[in-house]
Formats: sequence, C-alpha cells, structure tokens
Amino acid sequence: MQQSNVVVVMRLASKLAEEEVIEIGHITHFFSKINVAVVDLQLPLSVGDRILVKGPSTDFEQVIDSIQIDRKSIPRAQAGQSIGLKVAQQAKEKDVVYKKL
Repeated sequence: MQQSNVVVVMRLASKLAEEEVIEIGHITHFFSKINVAVVDLQLPLSVGDRILVKGPSTDFEQVIDSIQIDRKSIPRAQAGQSIGLKVAQQAKEKDVVYKKL
C-alpha cells in the first residue's frame, strides 16, 4: 500500500473509532432504480438501527426503516444472512456497512 493510502485508511479508522461504530457487513449488489442494497451481514441488524455506508465514493448515514429477505419484511436479521435494505443514497458493491453504537 502506498504512503498516501495508508494515511487515508488511518484517518478513516480514526474517524470511525471516534464515532463508535462497528462493521456489520458489506454491499454485494445495488439496484439503482429502486435504491435497494443487498448486504451480506457479519453481525445482526434491526429495524431502527443507525448505519453508516462508506466506500471510495460513498459516505452517508441513515436509520434502518425496513429489512427484507425474499421480499418479506423482517424486524431483525442475523449474522450470515443476505438482506435487502432501502438506502437513502446510491451505494456501490464492496461498500462497507457500519452500525453506530
């Protein structure tokens, strides 16, 4: 990794540590016409949780209003599940999803 990339990663890690967040998954697909992201979860996520979505060109925060699996709404998703989330802004594959603590 180049020196400048290391500095950016360190700043991002520092900023995230200050915000008290934990990585919960990453985006595997984004449906732009309906603003829905498919997220592979590493940790549980519930309706009402506040998330951050971060990537090279993505950086936004939102409250989870709805979680779906196979087009059915659920109140909570578990680690290992792949879920659909309606997102406030455009996201990209490989963007990282963090949960605010």
